[in-house]
Amino acid sequence: MSNGAFILMLVVQLSVTLITGFFFWKVLKTPPRAEPDSYADNDDDPR
Repeated sequence: MSNGAFILMLVVQLSVTLITGFFFWKVLKTPPRAEPDSYADNDDDPR
């Protein structure tokens, strides 16, 4: 393997790893959204 190919391989693997890690971290640190409680919203509706 030539030096250029080896450097390109390392750059691509590092960039994919960093991007994957960034989005994984973002998913873990994002607070969950409050979802409406469908049963509490329909308490006043007759059955």
